[in-house]
Amino acid sequence: MGRQPRWRRVDFMPRVTYFKPSGVPLASLQEVRLSIEEAEAIRLRDIEGLEQDDCAQKMSVSRTTFARILLSARQKMADALLNGKAIRIEGGNYEMAVRQFRCGNGHEWQIPFEVMVKQPPALCPTCKTSDIMSLWPWRLGWGMSGQGRRFRSSTE
Repeated sequence: MGRQPRWRRVDFMPRVTYFKPSGVPLASLQEVRLSIEEAEAIRLRDIEGLEQDDCAQKMSVSRTTFARILLSARQKMADALLNGKAIRIEGGNYEMAVRQFRCGNGHEWQIPFEVMVKQPPALCPTCKTSDIMSLWPWRLGWGMSGQGRRFRSSTE
């Protein structure tokens, strides 16, 4: 039995998570699934233009693991583009670098993941209420399709 995969750090969640070729009916399309961490690897290396060492550090993985994630993402995207397949971005083994919370009074705030792991928030920093909750995937993409790390406060 292999070891559990490490969670990959992700700073950005794409707002659009599905792409399909124009003029092809949805019912006849094959799909390629790009994980959240694969999308993050593409963003860091190809859009931000960071070196692989820097990308790997941002995602909290080794450089060779980052290279493997990036290669997988590029192969999937090439398959979809050249073979007329849809691309769905979802799931994977990831954790958000920042978690966002909201209290019952409507105040919102963010906590870096490292701080949240050591000391989960118990009170709203503005009004001190204990009625707090983490915001769900439509805000930060937290644990899409039941995958990825998720945080629940005691009041959820």
